[in-house]
Amino acid sequence: MADGVGYRAEPVGRESWRRSVIRGTLLLFGTLVLATAFIAAYAGALHQPTPKDVPVAVVRGDQPARMLLAAIRQQDRALKPIEYGSRSAADDALAGRDVYAVLASATGGGTPALTLVTASAAAPLAAQVIGQLVQVAAQRGQVALTVTDAVPIAANDPRGLVPFYLAIGLVLGGYLGSTVLGLTIGTTPRTVSRAAARIGGLAVYSALLGLSGALVTGPGLDVWHTHFPSLVGAGALAAFAAAMAAAAVQGWLGMLGTGLVILLLVVLGNPGSGGIYAPEFLPDFFRDMHLWNIPGLATDLIRAVIYFGPDATARPAATLAIWAAAALLLLLAAAAIRGNGVPHSWTRRRPHPAPQDPH
Repeated sequence: MADGVGYRAEPVGRESWRRSVIRGTLLLFGTLVLATAFIAAYAGALHQPTPKDVPVAVVRGDQPARMLLAAIRQQDRALKPIEYGSRSAADDALAGRDVYAVLASATGGGTPALTLVTASAAAPLAAQVIGQLVQVAAQRGQVALTVTDAVPIAANDPRGLVPFYLAIGLVLGGYLGSTVLGLTIGTTPRTVSRAAARIGGLAVYSALLGLSGALVTGPGLDVWHTHFPSLVGAGALAAFAAAMAAAAVQGWLGMLGTGLVILLLVVLGNPGSGGIYAPEFLPDFFRDMHLWNIPGLATDLIRAVIYFGPDATARPAATLAIWAAAALLLLLAAAAIRGNGVPHSWTRRRPHPAPQDPH
């Protein structure tokens, strides 16, 4: 029976069947390991979010604010004071997503007072925890406290999860796009020119995916109303970095590399992205993963584009660009070194049936 679209017949011969069973068993075992790792990573990272060293900016010479944060620190290590030389430097740190809040003495009036400026768009739960701890400490010290939110979360995204889900969709779409090409035309390009054509195709695909993601979350769901071109660019960069990372790994390891891609981008990348809980709420193993893993970088970039300025955008954008460039070079190297020696689906030919004796 001829193979149809999406159809593959079981092997006929006993030896072919035996090889297929062995290969299938090994693949199932690998899938079992990945699924178990998935459960362990998600449950381990997200089952008990505990704040630790959540950064709060304070001016070095502001004694009332420093003393209040020091008192909180003595009882609970949830908050970590980060000292800056001036209020403008502290505000810049808030705008750059280096801290989640700024605590400062209020000016004017004869009674002690403090102001707490948060940025809930960076991480709603972090801003909430900071506000609760500072308010309790201020009440205990009988100090008036005024809380303001300088960068509020979008009204249609009260939990602040849309940037994370958008980032996950972009990364998923990126590596699935590369995997689809690997399944249909082969994982390792035969020549550098074919690798370049694949890279061009994935770039166009990533641009379209970035556009569709921005259309869904913007005009479609009405979550955001501004920064549409920047959101398209950020989405395209995230998708392209994921697609190129998958293409590079698959170019060297074949389809077995897909398991490594899933481990990096899904099993570890999603819980370590800081998208559901801020990194400071995760176990130590996951805390810094958002600084280098593609899902975390994509989540940080989308949040920065929508809510913050260029200072917050530069680091994740540059790191994603490095991912894309490094993976691109690795794919070209795979084509140059391994391309001619790897069989591809488009070069396989079915053997012609042997002529049958009419007698």
